[in-house]
This record gives sequence, C-alpha cells and structure tokens, in this order.
Amino acid sequence: MAIYLTKESKVLVQGMTGGEGMKHTRRMLAAGTDVVGGVNPRKAGQTVDFDDRAVPVFGTVAEGMAATGADVTVVFVPPAFAKAAVLEAADAGIGLAVVITEGIPVHDSVAFTSYARAEGTRIIGPNCPGLITPGQSNAGIIPADITKPGRIGLVSKSGTLTYQLMYELRDIGFSTCVGIGGDPVVGTSHIDCLAAFQEDPDTELVVLIGEIGGDAEERAAAYIREHVTKPVVGYIAGFTAPEGRTMGHAGAIVSGSAGTARAKQAALEAVGVRVGSTPTGTARLVLELLKAGG
Repeated sequence: MAIYLTKESKVLVQGMTGGEGMKHTRRMLAAGTDVVGGVNPRKAGQTVDFDDRAVPVFGTVAEGMAATGADVTVVFVPPAFAKAAVLEAADAGIGLAVVITEGIPVHDSVAFTSYARAEGTRIIGPNCPGLITPGQSNAGIIPADITKPGRIGLVSKSGTLTYQLMYELRDIGFSTCVGIGGDPVVGTSHIDCLAAFQEDPDTELVVLIGEIGGDAEERAAAYIREHVTKPVVGYIAGFTAPEGRTMGHAGAIVSGSAGTARAKQAALEAVGVRVGSTPTGTARLVLELLKAGG
C-alpha cells in the first residue's frame, strides 16, 4: 500500500520539454513511474524520446487526461506561469498536482491552493521535492535509488532531510515519502499526511520532519494526540537558528519563543512523539521503536 501515489498512477508532466522537466522526467521513468504525457501548448502533437519510451506532448492538461487517463500532474513551470498551470490542472479535474516550482509568489500560492481544494485536486508543494512510493512510482525530484519499499511513512518540510532520512533508514524502507514543501502556504500539510498514513495498513511508523517557523508542527502534535495511534518520530530543523531571522525556506521565521525548534519539540514530546536531536539520532529512534515493536 501507499498514500497518494502508486504504481497505478498515470502521470503528466507540465513543462516536460524544458531542461528541468526533461531531466526529471527521465529520472521518473527510470524509477518506474508511468509518465503518460507532457503538457506544452506550443509543442502539442510532438513526442519526446526518453531512452526506450516515446512520451506524447499535449496542448492542455484536459487533453492529456482525456487521451491517457492521467490522474497526477507534476509541475515544472517557471514561477510566473505556475499559478496558471495549477489552475488549469484543477479545472481539468486531476486528482493530484505536485508543484515542484520554487519562488512562486505567496499570493499566487494562496490562490491556487484554495482553488484546487475547492475543485477536489490535492496539491503537494509548492517548492517541494514531490513524493515517492519506492518500487512503485516517483513524482518529482526525489532520488529513487537511495531507499527501498518498506513500512515507514515520511512527511517532511525539507527536501534535503527527506533524502537523508530515506538513506539513513534504507535497510527498513518506506511506504511513501512526501516532501510537502517549506513555503508559508502549501497544499498538503503534515496533518493530511498523518491522517493518510494512519489509514494505510502497510505503514507501521511515521517520521515527521519539521522546521522552525509557523505553527504547523504544533498543530500536527494536537492532531496526533486525538487521531494517531501509530508511533511517530520527529525531527525539527533549526535548533541553532537565531531568533527573528528568516532562515532558508520562506516559512522559517521565528519570533520570541513562537516557532522555535524547542517549542515544536516540546509540543511533539508532550503527545508522545520521540524527537531526535540530529537526523542520525532520529533514524536511531526509529530503529529502536521498530525493534521494540517487533
């Protein structure tokens, strides 16, 4: 099992014919993703050869969905055009849109995430690495060869820490890893993923990676208290960050004690989540819990 993405998923790539789109489409195909088409209105009707597979290019998401049955789109579109690309995907009724693009204006993200939610389209991102169900499908830029299928679910604000935990726990493996993005406005939250992993019979334990800024982790802690019965292990990036300064991701700003790593750690530990002090220490906690649980 998995959440959001399986081997049955049929994937379109908006911006497939650009440099990043081409590179990562090739990587997605190599990971076993069923990429069924690209979208570029200026190149509609063409095909792009990726090693042993020719992928057609459609003029719109709706045309691609009608021709292929696609239910996922991955967006590799420059920031100025990302809002229009996501709105087009939502209007077409696609189930999942993975928005890799970084640097999207916050007001654009507010507009397309709320619109997509109303239309029934789940957004992963923006400014995210995407998601991977190892051995089944990979939608985005997560390296597919650093882990294997397994029983851990992972949800993370940080792309780099997603990769590190996947590698550290490669001997156990993962059901699905979701990089939700670190911008102030994202389409899928820690809580959304926690709910999905709680319902997934093949996910035994969840790793939650947060970072300084905002209150997403505190809200996740409240949700865990009421709704999550599976063990959760956490890590918060930014223990050494100075207060009052934006660090890295656009959402990572703290003020006073609000949004600090210590405050988030305390909130999670108060509901029984074990929180690691380093990524390697977090992986060690996961191994201890899995061993204790058999």
